[in-house]
Amino acid sequence: MSLSVRQVPHALSRRRFLQRATLGMAAAAMLPPYSAAARDDEEAYWRLVRDQFPIRRGFTLMNAGNLCPSPYSVSEAVVAHTRDIDTDASMQNREKFKGLAAEARAALARYVGARPSEIAIVRNTTEGNNQVITGLDLGPGDEVVIWDQNHPSCAVAWDVSAKRRGFTVHRVSTPEAPTDPPDLIVPFVERLTERTRVLAFSHVSNITGVALPAKALCARARTLGILTLVDGAQTFGAHALDLDAMGCDFFTGSAHKWFMGPKEGGILYVRQASAKQLWPAVVGVGWDDAFDDAQKLETLGQRDDAMIVGLLRTVEFLDIIGRDVAEARTRALAVALKQGIRDTISGATFKTPPQAALSGGMVVFALPGVDHEKAFESLYQQHSIGGALIGGDHLRLCPHVYNTMEEVERVIEVLAGIV
Repeated sequence: MSLSVRQVPHALSRRRFLQRATLGMAAAAMLPPYSAAARDDEEAYWRLVRDQFPIRRGFTLMNAGNLCPSPYSVSEAVVAHTRDIDTDASMQNREKFKGLAAEARAALARYVGARPSEIAIVRNTTEGNNQVITGLDLGPGDEVVIWDQNHPSCAVAWDVSAKRRGFTVHRVSTPEAPTDPPDLIVPFVERLTERTRVLAFSHVSNITGVALPAKALCARARTLGILTLVDGAQTFGAHALDLDAMGCDFFTGSAHKWFMGPKEGGILYVRQASAKQLWPAVVGVGWDDAFDDAQKLETLGQRDDAMIVGLLRTVEFLDIIGRDVAEARTRALAVALKQGIRDTISGATFKTPPQAALSGGMVVFALPGVDHEKAFESLYQQHSIGGALIGGDHLRLCPHVYNTMEEVERVIEVLAGIV
């Protein structure tokens, strides 16, 4: 049977997709760990890393703070396991996913410095935050202290819960241009009282790129008997985390951002000693009153088993590069971007501090005399650069391991041309 005119583009598109997928899987199999040999030719290694992703040629993506692509090895695993379920949705065939889920949970726990029993697989940071916000017993007379730079899922969500249950939410502001960690610690410490039950803050602000000293804040809260919730949307996958050492009670993260994992996947860390204080927001098949760890937050009913396999494959991909190496590379790209903008564009201002201890991989800045909404569109439409617009008057660029220094240099050149 001959193909119709309408069928031909679809057939060709499918053929190209399969060809690219095959090439991508082959490339992933050849990706070596970062080593002394890689350091001898730094950019060659990172170009090889970039080849693991289906980012279209000529497009510079610096939007990790919002959404990342997944490497071929992850997206193809999700496709393959989705097809496996669709071809045989029997209980017998799906039994294997119980073991794969346990593997994924163990891999995630190792990746963030936790125990498998302390990890619940959720859909994203928003769901994780709300599991904590709705799951704690809070009421009139209780106080919750949050950062005024928190994401809405860890800010507005607290307001809504407080309106219903009668507790009080206090917001803390930090200096616009912090120079040392104490600049960020003192405002929180001064706001904590004997009524404070929870301290909740973003590890790195999505609107400024400021990184809070989480370990110091959690330690201070613990001495006062205050629970801590750390929103790790901008550090899960970007920083080499050790949640046990950080000392937080709860930590949340999304797979679709810096972690570069499957969509609608994420983690909720619940410190073992704090698990009994958290009630589940959703109760489904498999609930047991004896649950005393993060497992009680996963009785959610049917979910995407292929996504869970994708989480496991993402950890494997990041393990090849190395957690510390990935963080160092992300920070190096951000430092180069900040320095290049400073050196090239007179009058550029930054919300993100230059100090490594006070920032991460995110760069939030403003250009002099520029309509930032138009600049944001121009970057994408005319120059094939993907970033974000913050507050209508700042741009946000978040380079990651799939970016090269050559791309950083090109972005700086384009920004200078816009001014």
